[in-house]
Amino acid sequence: MSQGSSQRPHRVAVIVDEGTNPFEVGVATELFGLPRPELGLPGPLYEVTLCAPAPEIRMNHGFFTLTGVRGLDGVAEADTLVVPGRPDNVVPRGPDVLDAIRRAHARGARIVSFCTGTFALAEAGLLDGRRAATHWRWADSFRRLHPKVLLEPDVLFVDEGGLLTAAGSAAALDLGLYIWRRDHGAEIANHVSRRLVFAAHRDGGQRQFVERPVPQVRDASLAPLLAWAQERLGDPLSVADLAARARVSPATLHRRFRAQLGTTPLAWLTSERVTLACRLIERGEERLDVVAARSGLGSAANLRARLRQATGLSPSAYRRRFGSGGGEALVS
Repeated sequence: MSQGSSQRPHRVAVIVDEGTNPFEVGVATELFGLPRPELGLPGPLYEVTLCAPAPEIRMNHGFFTLTGVRGLDGVAEADTLVVPGRPDNVVPRGPDVLDAIRRAHARGARIVSFCTGTFALAEAGLLDGRRAATHWRWADSFRRLHPKVLLEPDVLFVDEGGLLTAAGSAAALDLGLYIWRRDHGAEIANHVSRRLVFAAHRDGGQRQFVERPVPQVRDASLAPLLAWAQERLGDPLSVADLAARARVSPATLHRRFRAQLGTTPLAWLTSERVTLACRLIERGEERLDVVAARSGLGSAANLRARLRQATGLSPSAYRRRFGSGGGEALVS
């Protein structure tokens, strides 16, 4: 894994502050705190500790009060610190919470915010001059309070190395699976996503879903089409082929993808092919042209470009990090 020691689980601390949204705390514990026997590993890859600045923490809207969790001293042991959001973003976080975030960052822990948790990272001074994401509804407020941060209001999440910010509650799941993928590769991340019954990979650059009227149309689920296409990624599938399979025009298919997945058919198809290429590399395939052909990416040059765009790594570097067959370079 990319963070922490391979001899012990990667330690994740989650700061639960006054007014924290329960959903995002649940996302963190669901992603990183549950046993995962389906992976067939000798032990857990992550362990989660909830940390709070007070013995009793009233959650968002007073839904319930959280007790019995560790104090902020637990943050000092974390390899990754998760800061969920809360609705009262114009009210500054307590100095003890901000100090815990700053100390974790200073010693090299990975800092992750979900939804409006980005406000806390900005209050702590970690985001000045850096890109960040937060929920579109609070983008204007964020800009007024933190003008030095390079806010990207339309994306799902932003990875700035040791600082990762998700745009909303559902985008927290996208970012969490991205972290699984970055730490352990696409194969394991896909296992986790299947258990969540959630899309295995939505690129962070996809646009957020903004508030809009819900069209009153018959159910037009894309699931059967997506499953059909995933079985045929190595074939020369085009957007026209997908539209023909769905028995709609390419323009209608494009609208449905935008409405249901927040992306275009071509971008989805490319993302799925890159994911398949990653899995082939992880499983030990050394021939670059074979990976490109079986994943539907066509050429080794296109594979290199797409993989670097998606992961920041060349095929050989990806294999050294995530492959099961050692650090040998891939061959064309």
